[in-house]
Amino acid sequence: MTREAARALVRWYLQTQGAGMSEGLNENGLGGTMVGSAQLYFEHHADTQVLECSALVYRFREDPKPGVIDGFRKQAQDGTDAGGGSVDFEEENKSLFLSRTYAQMPAGAAFTKDMERLMKASLSWGTTVLDRVARNVFGT
Repeated sequence: MTREAARALVRWYLQTQGAGMSEGLNENGLGGTMVGSAQLYFEHHADTQVLECSALVYRFREDPKPGVIDGFRKQAQDGTDAGGGSVDFEEENKSLFLSRTYAQMPAGAAFTKDMERLMKASLSWGTTVLDRVARNVFGT
């Protein structure tokens, strides 16, 4: 997907969510929004020509303790609904996301449904799944 196509898709999506006249992605290929309690981020990767869509699960204040990120990955492997996304930990901002990528332009209705599923799952992962991982890793 070209950056212009990704920008148009994100612009359209943000406008359908009430964001008004958003450009979608900035000159660096980045964008984001809040929908209810969920935070969505968009990044176009020029090298691979894909649009990455990420719903925030949790932002750590410090580096996560050993086993925490692996605990989240195990939840996904064990079949916990990730809303069509995969576990994505970004070390530079210490944030855990559920992310999915698009190499081809999806239909608008399908993209909206995908984002709804991703956001719903991220909210569950930020509460219920987070608690489960903490119990498994720390025994609390």
